[in-house]
Amino acid sequence: MKKKKSIKPLLNMNKIRKSKFIKFYLNFLLIFIILSSCAAFKPSPVDSRKVPSSAKDRARQNIDTGSGVSINKILKGRGGSGGSFEFSSSNPLWRASLEILDFLPLTTVDYSGGVIITDWYNDSQNSNESLKITVRFLSNEVRSDSVKVIVHQRNCSTTNNCSTQVLNSTIKKELVSSILAKAALLKKESENKK
Repeated sequence: MKKKKSIKPLLNMNKIRKSKFIKFYLNFLLIFIILSSCAAFKPSPVDSRKVPSSAKDRARQNIDTGSGVSINKILKGRGGSGGSFEFSSSNPLWRASLEILDFLPLTTVDYSGGVIITDWYNDSQNSNESLKITVRFLSNEVRSDSVKVIVHQRNCSTTNNCSTQVLNSTIKKELVSSILAKAALLKKESENKK
């Protein structure tokens, strides 16, 4: 006698298929509801009498009404005001600092970050002492509080034995005063050219 095959495995397979289909259908329905409720997918009603038919006329209308994308909106950002953008060659403090520090090797010169950092420098008289100068720009105005100068001194007794400290000596004050004097001269020259 032949044994009859059981139907139970087939019924279980059908249940699994139905549950997968139901899950897929519910996920699809959920995604459709979410996307259809978004305002981005709903076009706003347009009165064809108020909108020009040619692209150039529509662009001109957008410019006149202040809608659409313009360079000013991109530069200013959304709802904010734009910053004042200057080139480094037009900033007298920046130019003065570079001219004063031109004899030193520079490691970091970042106009957008407002910092100039020199490499370690030593004169031939004392090879154990080195100086490193950092100039930070706090403002574009030619004032004494617009520039911060930090001078580091490194003393090395041997090649691998070095100590570093911040100097609060006359070098710092002389650098600030010479940068400000040079910046004032450069600013006056640029105003005379105008």
